[in-house]
Amino acid sequence: MSQVVGYARVSSIGQSLEVQHEKLEAAGCARVWSEKRSGRHADNRPQLQACLAYVREGDVLVITRLDRMARSVLDLARITDELQRKGVALRVLDQFIDTSTAEGKLMLHMISAFGEFEADIRAARQRDGILLAQRNGVRFGRKAALTDDQKGRLRRLRADEGYSVEQLQERFHVSRATVYRALGQ
Repeated sequence: MSQVVGYARVSSIGQSLEVQHEKLEAAGCARVWSEKRSGRHADNRPQLQACLAYVREGDVLVITRLDRMARSVLDLARITDELQRKGVALRVLDQFIDTSTAEGKLMLHMISAFGEFEADIRAARQRDGILLAQRNGVRFGRKAALTDDQKGRLRRLRADEGYSVEQLQERFHVSRATVYRALGQ
């Protein structure tokens, strides 16, 4: 026998699930999985995983908004593919999506495509910003463990005074790999 089940999520402990629960109850959900967790990765949400494991062919999974279930296009695609393989429809209340209809499937794919397009544009802007910053002399990443002067001293101590790698590590408070990199330059 098929069921209508729900999933509700808020990002932080201080937020309330009450509004989502009311909407899911009004939509006829027999059972609701809820959690207060970040939505970044579906794998880190045990209640979502339990819900996805529970649903069977013919069931309907109801959520209030797409961002309650997935925060990325990749996550959304993975989850909707899993639901489709299992024969489970997805109903998104606030966005009027119901994948049991052709129109609902189309709308979900369009929203996913727009989301992916937006993510691609954001990534391109970020790349452009990084390139501009690098051209303006901004350095990214960790600060170098040794300055050029320290590298020169390290090489001199090794060549002129026969310091061991371990002694250089201790003297400069760096890792073995850092010493070898400095010696190789």
